[in-house]
Amino acid sequence: MPASSSPRGRRRLRRIEETSAGGLVLDARSNHAKAALIARRDRRGRLLWSLPKGHVEGGETNEQAAVREVAEETGVTGEIVAALGTIDFWFVTGRSRVHKTVHHYLLLRTAGELSDADVEVTAVAWVPLDQVAGRLAYADERRLLQDVPALLAAGA
Repeated sequence: MPASSSPRGRRRLRRIEETSAGGLVLDARSNHAKAALIARRDRRGRLLWSLPKGHVEGGETNEQAAVREVAEETGVTGEIVAALGTIDFWFVTGRSRVHKTVHHYLLLRTAGELSDADVEVTAVAWVPLDQVAGRLAYADERRLLQDVPALLAAGA
């Protein structure tokens, strides 16, 4: 039996590790703040809202990548004030099984204006913090929001 085949005659998927970073950028350090969210269209054409994030490039720390990706996808530059958490998941693309780890941070806006100029982004919006969970498409991202009020109250 060839090394690339399983006992059932199917090819094994190549395993790939990917690391991304991004986060929740707020316009103020307050429970009444607004958060910059991005939206992309899925294969069915639905608009899915999420936190900005992207691949960590060679030589970058997760924190540097988070700041860069937030700026690229929203037009807003932020400063990290705390870690929010890490999400990891698996998906299959082509002949590869991808394990993706995404590091998320809480950021405060320091400059820039909200923009959807990034070609990977369909829309951007400032969303009141208390409405973010209802807008986010993914449960794992909604769970990251649980610690935000405590981080803001602690002056993270």
